[in-house]
Amino acid sequence: MSDHAVWLVVGLGNPGARYAGNRHNVGEMVVRDLGARHDLGALAVGTLRSRAGRAGPFTAHRTRALVDEVRLGAPGSDRPRLVLAIPTTYMNESGGPVKALMSFYSIEIGQLVVVHDELDIPAGNVRVKKGGGEGGHNGLRSLSASLGTKDYLRVRVGIGRPPGRMDPADFVLRDFSATERRDLPLTLDTAADAVESLVEVGLLATQQRFHSL
Repeated sequence: MSDHAVWLVVGLGNPGARYAGNRHNVGEMVVRDLGARHDLGALAVGTLRSRAGRAGPFTAHRTRALVDEVRLGAPGSDRPRLVLAIPTTYMNESGGPVKALMSFYSIEIGQLVVVHDELDIPAGNVRVKKGGGEGGHNGLRSLSASLGTKDYLRVRVGIGRPPGRMDPADFVLRDFSATERRDLPLTLDTAADAVESLVEVGLLATQQRFHSL
């Protein structure tokens, strides 16, 4: 990795208090968790954070996103710079802000990490990959269309399949259950670790580490 690489880490979700605790917003939760981990004076890692509930350093950016900037590694070292971003558009319009952010910060596609919920992974599990299909995820569809490629890195946070005959669209727009919320801090922390691992050691080593959990 470049000593002074700049990475864009995007957490997908929908804006506003109505959606803040939804399963569909777990990507945003992870990115806020990651920001809190590195920002001076931030809240302790491991609690549910949202646009509505967490005070923090994310600020509005002209690209229609909330942005925070952090660095990995010990102070004094050559540390990768992470631009953490949360689009303020609805999920199905995420691509525009991300494309604008990439242009503003001169980010190459290989330095884009997208964190999102994944129905096809058991709840609480975290997987990483590069490229592939969108699996019906409207945020990923918007990103791929706007960027003209699917070859970006993804941190996929499992939320599991809906129970019974519940429509997946309804399931993702519901809040995590009380049982799920007990395990959520660990899931967010694991996903934040996966983002850091992608930046620090790359895709293959990260897959070997997190896919064995």
